[in-house]
Amino acid sequence: MGRLEALFLGIIQGLTEFLPVSSSGHLELAKAVFGDDSLPEESLLFTVVVHFATALATMIVFRHDIAAIVRGLFEFKNNEQRTMSISIVLSMIPAAVVGVFFNDFIESLFSGQVLLVGSMLIITGVLLIFANNAKSGEHKINYPRALIIGVAQAIAILPGISRSGATISTSILLGMDKERAARFSFLMVVPLIFGKMAKDILDGAFNVEYIQPMHLMLGFGGAFITGLWACAWMLDIVKRASLNYFALYCFIIGFLAILSTFAFEYYLPVFW
Repeated sequence: MGRLEALFLGIIQGLTEFLPVSSSGHLELAKAVFGDDSLPEESLLFTVVVHFATALATMIVFRHDIAAIVRGLFEFKNNEQRTMSISIVLSMIPAAVVGVFFNDFIESLFSGQVLLVGSMLIITGVLLIFANNAKSGEHKINYPRALIIGVAQAIAILPGISRSGATISTSILLGMDKERAARFSFLMVVPLIFGKMAKDILDGAFNVEYIQPMHLMLGFGGAFITGLWACAWMLDIVKRASLNYFALYCFIIGFLAILSTFAFEYYLPVFW
């Protein structure tokens, strides 16, 4: 992994974590284009670092919401803040279960599976169209909705399924208004990222022998700066703009990924 590649991958993570186009899918496609020959230890650590950068960007943009959520956890009043706090905890359960019991299978999906990424991007596009055409409701988050949205987040572990796209779309289909849906989607991922980081550290997944500080700094900086912008921008987009534009983008990138897979696997070898 070179320095320019590290910066580029960080920028991709920062932009696509909040836009409903799948950050994990774009990282896999970018690695396929670059020819990812980095060592597994470095690649895993880099992925965790850029995800931490976007989590930090989320905490800055939603600092007041996060402070209210933390207070809600320690209050014994049945108010909206406490409901939000418990809902975020509940939303983590499905993804945590999948991460614990299917970790090896999930990791196998992040190894140049371009065809899978392309197919999942198309599914993301379809989901965005359904959500865009759904009538925006006035429902607030509650515990059953939080669990359902959490299941959508767990499914979005698949590369190519947009986490923000899946959770925002599911929230809208459950009758929540778009702004509440976006806020809950961005807030619910923060503890999940920190939980994943803690698990990897405790499992000894990182080998300091392979760490290249400059690559990590460039990736972190690219993801953090673009993440700050994309997080705030996405809130306005959800409130004002059509999600169909992102659906069209997912269709285009998804079909290109699928076509490239068949081209390289079935057609190009004929000419060699």
